Amino acid sequence: MNTNPGGILRAVLVATLMFAGVAQAQITDINSAINKAGRERMLSQRMAKTYFQLGLGVDVDRSKRVLDSSISLFDRQLVELKNYSPTPEIKDTYQKLEGAWIAYKDSLVGAPPNPEGGKKVLALSEQVLVLAHQGTVQLEKHSGTTAGRLVNISGRQRMLSQRMAKFYQAVAWGVGDANSAAELEKARKDFTAGHQELSAAPANTQQIKDGLGLVQQQWLFFENALNQKAGGDKKQLTSNVATTSERILEEMEVVVGQYERLTAK
Repeated sequence: MNTNPGGILRAVLVATLMFAGVAQAQITDINSAINKAGRERMLSQRMAKTYFQLGLGVDVDRSKRVLDSSISLFDRQLVELKNYSPTPEIKDTYQKLEGAWIAYKDSLVGAPPNPEGGKKVLALSEQVLVLAHQGTVQLEKHSGTTAGRLVNISGRQRMLSQRMAKFYQAVAWGVGDANSAAELEKARKDFTAGHQELSAAPANTQQIKDGLGLVQQQWLFFENALNQKAGGDKKQLTSNVATTSERILEEMEVVVGQYERLTAK
């Protein structure tokens, strides 16, 4: 696995960004709103992934911390997005998301992870994702800028990293549905296409190009983990996916922040 110099410090800094300071500042502009809306989209998948990891017994302490912090962050950002909503249509989307979130959150915390609950979590994570994506796209369209699209696309890459891991862990735990394997492959193709689009963006600074290069490095590790064949040590296979999905998320979080700051000028 990756032994990037400074990787531990980078991971700590990104974790601090995601789960401490990032949700405390209120939304101040449309690009900040698109970023947070996109992060809600990502969290919908990350929470399911960590729920499945708890069911599998994978990195239990860290998975529990990630699940708890993700729930708290989703709660806080949803309030911000509802308050910020610049049109009645966007406000309506976030009111609907709030209703779907209540049911999803109850499934995540209502009982210890179990296979029956896992199937429900999988279904509800899809419902929450649809609405979170709808809100992000509406905000991007409201911005009417190429900048808004770059924040949205880069934010979607975060979600896809967690979506792939979610379906991998769901299948490994035996709670995946008939579409899980196909959805994993679709997310993989979408991630590759999204990375190509971002890499070709004329607005990229050298810092963003460097960030995307680090994402590409992590993608190689993550894709290798996803390609692991069943039949080996399931604990090790699922642990590899858990670890590499977090690392690529860390790098993508940095890139999204760079796009947000670049386009906010």
